[in-house]
Amino acid sequence: MNKSKILLRLTKRNIVVALVLIISICASFSLTHKAFATEVESGVELPQFDTDQPSDTSQASEGSQAEDAGALAAAEEEELEPVQYRSFFGLDSRVVVWIVSELHLMFAAFVLGVPIFAVIVEIVGFKGGDIKYDKMAKEFTKLLSAAFATTASLGGLLAFCLFGLYPEFMSHMTNVFAPTMYVYALMFFGEAFTLYAYYYSWDILKGSASKKWFHISLGVLLNLFGTALMFTTNSWATYMMSPSGIVPTTGRVLSLYDAFYNLLWMPVNIHRLIANVCFGGFIVGAYAAVKFLGSRTEEERAHYDWMGYVGNFIGIGALIPLPFAGYWLGREVYSASPVMGNIMMGGAFSWTFIIQAILIGMLFIGANYYLWLGMGRIKGSERYTKFIKYLVFIIFACFAVWLTPHNLPLSGEERAMIGEQYHPFSKYFGVMAAKNAVVNMIILATFFSFLIYRRSNKGETVPFAEQGKAGKVGIFSALIFCLLMLVSYAVSLNFVDIDANMKPFVKPLIFSLYIQTFAVCVTTFLTFKDKGKLAQMLLFAVTASIAVLYFWYYGFQVMEKANLVLRYLSVTQVSIVMSCLIMNAVIDVFMFRKAKVVGGIVWGKMPVRSQYALILLCVVIVILMGLMGFIRSGLRMDWHIYGVLQDTSQWAYTPTLSFMGRIVGVIVALFLGLVAFVFWLANLGERKAKEKVAEYGYETETEPKGVLAAGCKDVR
Repeated sequence: MNKSKILLRLTKRNIVVALVLIISICASFSLTHKAFATEVESGVELPQFDTDQPSDTSQASEGSQAEDAGALAAAEEEELEPVQYRSFFGLDSRVVVWIVSELHLMFAAFVLGVPIFAVIVEIVGFKGGDIKYDKMAKEFTKLLSAAFATTASLGGLLAFCLFGLYPEFMSHMTNVFAPTMYVYALMFFGEAFTLYAYYYSWDILKGSASKKWFHISLGVLLNLFGTALMFTTNSWATYMMSPSGIVPTTGRVLSLYDAFYNLLWMPVNIHRLIANVCFGGFIVGAYAAVKFLGSRTEEERAHYDWMGYVGNFIGIGALIPLPFAGYWLGREVYSASPVMGNIMMGGAFSWTFIIQAILIGMLFIGANYYLWLGMGRIKGSERYTKFIKYLVFIIFACFAVWLTPHNLPLSGEERAMIGEQYHPFSKYFGVMAAKNAVVNMIILATFFSFLIYRRSNKGETVPFAEQGKAGKVGIFSALIFCLLMLVSYAVSLNFVDIDANMKPFVKPLIFSLYIQTFAVCVTTFLTFKDKGKLAQMLLFAVTASIAVLYFWYYGFQVMEKANLVLRYLSVTQVSIVMSCLIMNAVIDVFMFRKAKVVGGIVWGKMPVRSQYALILLCVVIVILMGLMGFIRSGLRMDWHIYGVLQDTSQWAYTPTLSFMGRIVGVIVALFLGLVAFVFWLANLGERKAKEKVAEYGYETETEPKGVLAAGCKDVR
């Protein structure tokens, strides 16, 4: 007690001494300043002149004062001129903004994608009464809360960089979108408060159905805030590519609604929403893979094996429709600006899409490979492993066609040997007719892989008559949705606004849609007759025959004779393939809902290489995100706002592929490093809790042991 009093007195004495010292220093500076000022005033003798006879000295001084005043006025005028660009400590300002904005977008994609399936997993766990789903959803949200602060920090840094380095451009954007920026700030606060309320109230809102539903509603509200934020920022980004609602010559705002809802806004919204879910799923899968590799117990290994499967499942589920959304966006880019569309697919950015094809092919191959390895932990899957070799051949053959370029980079001698710029054989694989066909085949093969994985441990099925009303309602709902999608588009094709000589090329598309409609109806009839497997095979065969084989052949005819019909042909392909995926998925769910189980799933019994496949998928999706960000922004070439505000800085040039590759590589390395650091911080509390359990020998929450390893439920 005495020691503390002495210490307190010494502390107070030191504080008083420090304050006196600071006041003395400030007073000495003040007195010194006054002394120098007095010395100057008393030491300089001002000359006295007669007012009626100015001397030469006074005339000279007046002349010098006039010159100084003119110079000062000129300097003030120069300072008042608006600044268009600034450099970042002598560095390339565009590269700085490029790196910061891409890092912010990647973290924002993760923060948006993770809550979507976290809430879905929580609902599945609550409805099924399985606490393991709830635990996994909470772990997802733990990663989210750790990454949210990083996302906000990068967003603030991006705002400072844009306003500081590109003031004229940001002045224009603020003039157009100022009201939406205020709304964005309010929604950001709403997302932040909802996120932390959702995470920290997890254990509080347990115990009753009403409390749990209130907690789930917080998660839904969190997703609404995040989606609204993404839609708002997408309007700013797409306005730069397809500006509307302003006078292009003056920049005067005519309609904020038109500027916000520009031509590319909704395609980018859909594409980014699906891509963010895919992005978040593969990142969570990589996180689970790292935790799996570092697990020391069977329980942990089983839990993270299951978590990695869920992440991969979500990633694949979003990856399948992603090419369709990307095609829609690409088509709308052509509609917004044919020049920009030609630059994208046939100009400076054409080879970036070859790189994109390689990355997307790696995603499909890696996801399928993980599914095939996962069949090894399911008893009874031996019946379906015979299909894997055929799937490998189909996917790799389609992948080879997909990445084949149409215009080869040939030298003069090589062109002379071939006789033309295009290879006589491979040129048929480099056009969109072939690429659209093989990408649809890859999607169908991937979906088939998931179906055989899903039914690996399923035996004899229950007759459909015993599935109850849920089965009938589900099948009929899928049938009605597919019929509306197919028939409505077939009817709309009769009224397309094209030349009369091209309309005959549209009729085969209408006929193909009606054939698929008939196949969907037959599939439904066979399912009700307890022949669901035959129905699925029939629908797969009809879809592959039309969307892949026939449209591959017919696409070349359309390209040669009626190129404008290609956009309708591609949408027809998408509609047919989507109807097959939706109908077969619903049939599979209800056909095997009460099926006899042949063997359980032994979670945790996965080879190590499967976890490296999950990590590879994460790296590839991050590279793909960086590449597509470069393409979307680079299509504007030397325009800040395409056709309205030109980039006149020294950095207004299109980077080479090698330079782009280096910058994207730096972005990928920074993002993965930051993600690893954020996840490490998020797990510090868990590590301390485990150390406390090991030290004191008790746990705050108890769970039955051996449940996961023995075989738990999954989301299949």
